[in-house]
Amino acid sequence: MRDVGANPANVQPLRESQLDDVMLSIAQLNGIAGATQMEVLLSGERMSDNSDAVSDPDCLGSIFGAEELVYRSSKWTAVRDQVAREPQDGNAHWAEQTAVLYPTEQLAVDFVEKSTSSWRGCGGFSVAVDDDTTSSIWLIDDVRVHGDVVTQRISQEDSDGWECQHAMSAVANLSVETIACAFGINDEAVSMVSAMIANAARL
Repeated sequence: MRDVGANPANVQPLRESQLDDVMLSIAQLNGIAGATQMEVLLSGERMSDNSDAVSDPDCLGSIFGAEELVYRSSKWTAVRDQVAREPQDGNAHWAEQTAVLYPTEQLAVDFVEKSTSSWRGCGGFSVAVDDDTTSSIWLIDDVRVHGDVVTQRISQEDSDGWECQHAMSAVANLSVETIACAFGINDEAVSMVSAMIANAARL
């Protein structure tokens, strides 16, 4: 993994009205993923709830992004969440980006630290995910921390190499969470986090 260094200092506290400007455009997502046809699949201003779909709720945050149960005690005040992929079945890329606002910078940092600890506790384990249409087993790698970005890789069993990189960081009173999936993943989620942090620093 490349060394992403430290996040920019002295970034002013953000307001909810600025969250949309933190999010990456679909053109940026395609560029980072090495794709050309990804489209926005879902976009919203609230958290998700997949807690019933995982065999180990303690590892919910390692598998899914923007989870209400994961963020519940963080005192977050606003969220923007977006999922993108190619429109056809058998898509080759999938990406999620989440920007979450807090009353203070310390609360954003606290959430990333808590998530890092939770992710670390799930490293080396596997989790079953069952929803209305599919059932799968995900293998969770150990946490890696480079600069101010924490990452974790998960891979789907018996999927011909489908895997995801999960990344998270904080700047000012904002946390950003990204997931990038493909048949062979590098540091796409880290690149998404870095680009979102750069957007926040320009506001």
